[in-house]
Amino acid sequence: MTLKHPSPNFGDRRGRRVELVVLHYTAMASAAEALARLCDPVAEVSAHYLIDRDGTVFSLVNEAHRAWHAGAGAWAGEGDVNSRSLGIELQNMGAEPFAERQMASLEGLLRKVMQRHGLGPAAVIGHSDMAPERKGDPGARFDWRRLARQGLSVWPDPASPGDFAADLRAFGYPEAAPETQLAAFRLRFRPWARGPLDDTDRALAAGLRRIAVDDGPSRP
Repeated sequence: MTLKHPSPNFGDRRGRRVELVVLHYTAMASAAEALARLCDPVAEVSAHYLIDRDGTVFSLVNEAHRAWHAGAGAWAGEGDVNSRSLGIELQNMGAEPFAERQMASLEGLLRKVMQRHGLGPAAVIGHSDMAPERKGDPGARFDWRRLARQGLSVWPDPASPGDFAADLRAFGYPEAAPETQLAAFRLRFRPWARGPLDDTDRALAAGLRRIAVDDGPSRP
C-alpha cells in the first residue's frame, strides 16, 4: 500500500537526472515520528519514500524533485548526491532485522523506480557507501545479498586480490582514510569481519571493480 504524505522539503534537481537510489534507516522509534521529521520545514530533511515495518510505503517527494536525504558525500567522483538520486528511508532503529513485509515493499518499489529511470543494480547504494565518514545506514542488519539475488543491487564474486582502495574508487566509493574505507566496505559486504584488511576484502573489492568495468560505477 502506498500513501501520499507530501513533504515541503524539496527543490529542483539542478539539471541532473536520477542516477542513484540511496537507502537509509530512520533511527527513529516509529514511522509517525519519522514522518513528522521528514515533513518538518525546520528540520530541512526529507526523502522520496518512507517504508514502515508493516510494508506501508509513504510517498513524500515527487521523483522529479530533489529531496534532502543524502547530505555531504560523493559517489563515482561527484558530490551533490541529492540532485542525482532518490532517497528511500526504512523504518528501523539500526540494530534490528528489517521486517519481511518491509523488505518485500522495498523490492517492489525498487523494481518500479529502476525501470522508470533506467537504472542498473549498481545504482542502488547505502548512505554509508556515499558518506562513509559520517553515516552507517542502512547498517549491518540490512540484507544486501537478498536484493542482489533479484537484480536490485550488487554482490561481488571474489576476483584476484588487488589494490583495495583503487578498486573501491573504481566502483564509486569516495576518498577516505583507509580505516574508514574498510569499515564502510565491511558494513555492507562483510559485517561480521574483524581485524585488519585481508585478502578476502581485497578479493571482494576486486569483484566490485569488475562490476564497475562491466556496468559503470553505479550508472545505468
